[in-house]
Amino acid sequence: MARVAVCPGSFDPITLGHLDIITRAAKVFDELYVVVLNNSSKQPLFSVEERIELIEQVTKSIPNVKVDSFQGLLVDYAESVNADAIIRGLRAVSDFEYEMQITSMNRVLSDKIETFFIMTNNQYSFLSSSIVKEVAKYDGNISELVPREVEKALLEKFNNEKEK
Repeated sequence: MARVAVCPGSFDPITLGHLDIITRAAKVFDELYVVVLNNSSKQPLFSVEERIELIEQVTKSIPNVKVDSFQGLLVDYAESVNADAIIRGLRAVSDFEYEMQITSMNRVLSDKIETFFIMTNNQYSFLSSSIVKEVAKYDGNISELVPREVEKALLEKFNNEKEK
């Protein structure tokens, strides 16, 4: 029986920190669904379709990764793909309280799905999509924060905004 996990996030955009978690989780699970959620409390820079395309580009060398999107409850999505686990990345202790709340609620909703926390590599512990977007917006160097494809997409996005 295949071990299936779901790695959810807004991925707006995907960073090297995200990619670190995805790569490491893909070594443990037979199938890993990287799922883009549409967080209604955030104003995304990239559309869901654009985020999926970027994730597919940067994970194409990881054969057991599948990219998808969802709206609604994560546990419902996880059950729909027969996932045993949810993967959550942790950057710092400050992430833990929020992640514990989500994990506890998911446990109430479905006791069949375990949550696994993966600590990000120390070099990415400060990294967030918000920080990357802010630096890119003001022409800062993001080459060590995101994959090349994402850097290019961010530069295009912000150059188009400047031209308006």
